[in-house]
Amino acid sequence: MDKENCMIAVCGLECHKCDIFQATNDPQIAQKIADWFKKEKDEEVKLEDVRCLGCRGDRTKHWSPDCWILKCCVDEKNLEFCYECNEFPCEKLVQWSKECEGYGKALERLKKM
Repeated sequence: MDKENCMIAVCGLECHKCDIFQATNDPQIAQKIADWFKKEKDEEVKLEDVRCLGCRGDRTKHWSPDCWILKCCVDEKNLEFCYECNEFPCEKLVQWSKECEGYGKALERLKKM
């Protein structure tokens, strides 16, 4: 993996643009995320849990260590990115990309890689 891609998640998201990734070192962002969860989902989120060091970082410090994309790509197939898979883009990834604009951009980023 080259340095240019080290901050690109296995799914194509840009880690450095992610609020949760930024919250790891910025308590104000972490607080905003925790407040959002309380208001929108009525869920309590501890500030120390609002953190992520990227897909290749310590999984105990990953926002969603049980991410299905991470499990499929890295754990099951030993790949660095989804685009390396023989099934890329799989139907599940295509459906995921339709959930929001950012996911759609992530899939397009993977297609260009």
